[in-house]
Amino acid sequence: MKQHIENLLKNAVLVLAKDHEIPENVINNIKVERAKDKAHGDFATNLALILAKPLKMNPRAVAELLIKNLEPSARIEKTEIAGPGFINFFVSDSFTAEKLQEMRSDVRLGIKEADVKDIVVVDYSAPNVAKEMAVHHIRSTVIGDAVVRVLEFLGHKVIRANHVGDWGTQFGMLIAYLEEQENKYGTDLDLSDFEAFYRAAKERYDSDEDFAVLARSYVVKLQSGDEYCKKMWQKLVKMTMDQNQKLYDRLDVTLTEKDVMGESLYNDMLPKIVEDLMQKGIAVEDQGAVVVFLPQFKNKDGEPLGEIVRKKDGGYLYTTTDIACVKYRVETLKANRLMYFIDSRQHQHLEAAWSIARMAGYADESVRIEHEAFGMMLGKDGKPYKTRSGGTVKLRDLLDEAENRVTALLDKRNSPLQGKDRDEVIHNIAIGAVKYADLSKNRMTDYVFDWDLMLSFDGNTAPYLQYAYSRIRSIFRKAEIEPGAIVLQEEAENDLATKLLAFEDTVKSVAEKAMPHLLCTYLFELSGIFMRFYEACPVLKGDVALEIKASRLALCDLTAKVLKQGLGLLGINTMEQM
Repeated sequence: MKQHIENLLKNAVLVLAKDHEIPENVINNIKVERAKDKAHGDFATNLALILAKPLKMNPRAVAELLIKNLEPSARIEKTEIAGPGFINFFVSDSFTAEKLQEMRSDVRLGIKEADVKDIVVVDYSAPNVAKEMAVHHIRSTVIGDAVVRVLEFLGHKVIRANHVGDWGTQFGMLIAYLEEQENKYGTDLDLSDFEAFYRAAKERYDSDEDFAVLARSYVVKLQSGDEYCKKMWQKLVKMTMDQNQKLYDRLDVTLTEKDVMGESLYNDMLPKIVEDLMQKGIAVEDQGAVVVFLPQFKNKDGEPLGEIVRKKDGGYLYTTTDIACVKYRVETLKANRLMYFIDSRQHQHLEAAWSIARMAGYADESVRIEHEAFGMMLGKDGKPYKTRSGGTVKLRDLLDEAENRVTALLDKRNSPLQGKDRDEVIHNIAIGAVKYADLSKNRMTDYVFDWDLMLSFDGNTAPYLQYAYSRIRSIFRKAEIEPGAIVLQEEAENDLATKLLAFEDTVKSVAEKAMPHLLCTYLFELSGIFMRFYEACPVLKGDVALEIKASRLALCDLTAKVLKQGLGLLGINTMEQM
């Protein structure tokens, strides 16, 4: 419908353009937005205000002229001019009902795939080898995964890139300590507590010079391709990722082993990239290092920032690896959109690396490279979320706590669920609550982690939406008739219809802006509008004609389908009963 109205307006503007000079960019960029509520129409545009200056007319006069030149459309019931010159469009009830019927009968709920399909590399999660995933990994992991689901739903080819920290000087220390532990306890070590393993290895490195010498030699051997060191390194990577996969599965996240693209993937590219940057005059030698000076970034003295791509000792930095990432993802994976779900503190580093990659010609302007930055998870004290003792909260401990709290909550509510059904509900509520608490916030901002709020069955939470879905499904267990043709008569029915039809725009907006909170807000608002509809329009009770009850049942069914699909795109499960 939005496209239909934009086409009507474009044709009206083309008529005006015969007698008036109208900038081409205005004609090609006509925008229509959904109105906030039915009282203000279904759609609105500020086109008259934009045209007022080139036409040298009052905006309301321009609005009247546009309406006069609109082609007749059975879809539009009426138009109104509001305020200084906004044009509001009211869609006819019969057309709205028809679109709802089509939406309800479509497995995709009326959401068409994107006209232009992109190849998108989505970089998210990115844990480190030999370290356990902590709470600070959850934002990248769940936000990235929700956007991946939406992009795939819209038909884009998505390549998940789990940029694992699997390379660096610390691996000499880790290999040496793993070797020492295997010599003592055998090769079947239980490294479930990687934090303790890493800490112990660091203590040995700092306190034992012989151990440190061995560790440094193993770094050199590993980087030179030594088979033994490579085998030990691979063992560390596998043990870490096996443990991480259990967390991904528990979080209902779609990342798998095949999505791992560690830093080591780019090692062989780094020398050639530095050589290429020097040959192109982009990088220069400076005090033994190889540096790219970027005039768009300034140091504290106002001079161009020097970005080192190779150190004096011949080593490479994260910047070099990130330049290689762009080159590999564009040239090898053929991507035309790169999305990086990395915290906001890394913004300048990423922008510098991408600027160099563009200067070198590894990605032209047709390739979208986006930092989907996010803020921090904070405790109620406003500081980064920590344990009571000030330590890092392990992700698995957080999920354990969530499931324990939901178990207690169900006990308090005297839930009749037993066995596997109970376990499934506990899992779905707990994991859904943790994920939704993050997804429902604008990713650009920090947010306060609050157990009481996230597990509440009231307000903008996963348990509230999951319960809203199960309540709607319960209606059908009592209904003695089947859903029928949709007829819109009451204001509450129209309000619900308008919101349901906004689902497609919302999903596409999430894909474009990488903002899952837009979908969360939509689902929360939809559930509220549905409750007002359910209170105002009896579905199963009251002296209401059978066809009206059947119509309202159809609206209930469509609302449930949208809630289920919407939560599914966020990676959150729904249940028929809770």
